[in-house]
Amino acid sequence: MKDLRIFSGRANPKLGDQMCAYLGLDRGNIHLEDFPDTETFCKIDEDIRGRDVFLVQPTCPPVNDSLMELLIMIDCCKRASADRITTVIPYFGYARQDRKDEGRVPITAKLVANLITRAGADRVLAMDLHAAQIQGFFDVPVDHLYAAPVLNERILQYGYASDEVVVVSPDEGSIKRALGHQTRIGGRLAIVDKRRASADVTRQENIIGGPVEGRVAFMFDDMISTAGSICGAARVVMSRGAKKVIVAATHAVLAGDAIKRLGDAPIEKVILTDSIPVPPEKMIDKIEIVSVAPLLGEAIKRIHRNESVSRLFGSEREPR
Repeated sequence: MKDLRIFSGRANPKLGDQMCAYLGLDRGNIHLEDFPDTETFCKIDEDIRGRDVFLVQPTCPPVNDSLMELLIMIDCCKRASADRITTVIPYFGYARQDRKDEGRVPITAKLVANLITRAGADRVLAMDLHAAQIQGFFDVPVDHLYAAPVLNERILQYGYASDEVVVVSPDEGSIKRALGHQTRIGGRLAIVDKRRASADVTRQENIIGGPVEGRVAFMFDDMISTAGSICGAARVVMSRGAKKVIVAATHAVLAGDAIKRLGDAPIEKVILTDSIPVPPEKMIDKIEIVSVAPLLGEAIKRIHRNESVSRLFGSEREPR
């Protein structure tokens, strides 16, 4: 693996370090800074000519700054004659703007895919895209990873028997994800009926399936943004007699009043991955972080060796 080099942007350098530790490599030397006028400067401080380069940068908040820094890193590596440039994007910003749901609006997810491709990326490694079809927005190969194995492993450590558990989908759009987790951890399946009142206001009213009474409810989602939906779903589940609610999600966006909502909601534990760094001021007692660094590191090793990435998952993959 002497021709493999991993560089990390400033969005989540700790994750980059953990991935390198898993692979037994030193993180690549890169210099990133902001000029007084807020423009970003990048310099690769080592020879990467002919190397297989991986750039680790989730496009998390501040999304535009993280995205622009990634594009500059790609261009820098391309001009330094890297043999192949793979962008490792644990969290893909703008993923929720993936279609025209009304007139005169952009499809920003496609725009971002075009920017990354045109900047010079040869391959993309992403995790739990908000919509799997975003893979088709890129004109370069995309390896789409799922954090399900990491989250399921933590859930199984609780040791609950199958008849004690109900896996709850917080809305109709997450049913496939809930089914995938139910296959691994067991239990019954329930769905919360969510009705959207506006772009940032939802109502949770009914539960389909179940039962949830007297059971431990595990709720899974791809991200927690403002936490309105997941907290509303937790209240409905608890009102139907659930013993406790444990939430697991891949991306800790935690925007707006998310932390306050999670703190006030009847949720015992919130399990999140480190695809996005959680600042200390948002680390309330309910939040637990599990690392996806070994999963990403193994995927990088397989890509570098031209081996199958899909075999990492087997039956853990999200059902079609």
